[in-house]
Amino acid sequence: MLQVRVLRLAAGGDGVAKLPDGRTVFVPRTAPGDLAELTAVQSAKRFARARLARLVEFSRDRVDPPCPHYTRDECGGCQLQHVGYSAQLEARRSIVGEALRRLARVQVPDPTIEPAEAVFGYRTKLTLAARGGRIGLRKYGRADAIFDLERCHITASPLNQLWHSVRAARRLLPLGLDQLVLRLDQAGERHLLTRVTGGRRLSAAEDLARSLTDAGTHASVWWQPDEGPPQLVAGHRGTTPPAGVFEQIHPAMAQRARAFAVERLGAVEGALVWDLYGGVGDTTALLARAGARVHSVELDPRAVAYAERTGVSAARHAGRAESLVGTLPDPELVIVNPPRTGMDARVPTTLLDRRPRRIVYISCDPATLARDVGRLAAEYRLVEARCFDLFPQTAHVETVAVLERG
Repeated sequence: MLQVRVLRLAAGGDGVAKLPDGRTVFVPRTAPGDLAELTAVQSAKRFARARLARLVEFSRDRVDPPCPHYTRDECGGCQLQHVGYSAQLEARRSIVGEALRRLARVQVPDPTIEPAEAVFGYRTKLTLAARGGRIGLRKYGRADAIFDLERCHITASPLNQLWHSVRAARRLLPLGLDQLVLRLDQAGERHLLTRVTGGRRLSAAEDLARSLTDAGTHASVWWQPDEGPPQLVAGHRGTTPPAGVFEQIHPAMAQRARAFAVERLGAVEGALVWDLYGGVGDTTALLARAGARVHSVELDPRAVAYAERTGVSAARHAGRAESLVGTLPDPELVIVNPPRTGMDARVPTTLLDRRPRRIVYISCDPATLARDVGRLAAEYRLVEARCFDLFPQTAHVETVAVLERG
């Protein structure tokens, strides 16, 4: 059996080692320092992928995963439960630093990272797949394989309680169920969103809602049609953003990252500020309360409508950022918080043309962050980056990057 020493963790969470011929090999479920025997080696020209057959020597950073699904079912929801938390933090810092140096070509040290107060039980959203009678999560690296979920250790307790009740009432779920989303909103209320194929409706919605209430886990029930936004079919809508609108799954850490980003913009009173990819308006609200004149851009019209009802004074624009930035007045300062795919190339091009004095970029993907920092490098230099651990036990990381003109 081929043995390798794991050197570090890659961006997706796999361990990185070297084969005898010098090629890099990626091995899931390994930790830096492990001496691992490999199996199922799949070779490409410049790298290889393999599976862990046996650990010959254990890394000092290796821990026992508390979730039985992690090992027994090869759950793909987490990638790093086998790695101690301090080592997880170091890995995330290194992944961001390496991306900035390699892709953006800026010589910076690995950024500092703010740890999470809760490393389990923090997620306020749980998305489950349904197939072949099973409802649960997908196996690691196998999108077609789903196992029945009992409990998700990184998900908030109220949602695990809701899932326990839903499992007991699964006979009331519709035929053709494709996906279930359990969400805990900002007011602490629970929501259950069902996505069904073939246009089938959730005919037993009231019975399902009643069953959940009888079990002590009241939740509003939503139905997601093939086309259009989710529809409330049982329970009450609440005063928070409607089901299906994007919200961060770790609210406490997201709030810390957001506050840091706004603080790093500097003095905003009286300044014209763009808030691109503005979501439900949390960042816009911080800016407006500090006296900024905000132009917010958000793709989802439901998020824009919700933000308008909050009473925060701002100019709100619904649509794609790349389509709208050319119509906005020149900004003095800009915050961007794009999806994992980063900014469309037209957005940094417009920023280079409009020349705000500072740009703060909030990112959940180091590679696309580094790509976009590189696109702005002709006019802007990276003066600071800080990571926030919004996703403990996973390979994901949130980063706030501060860029100044000149």
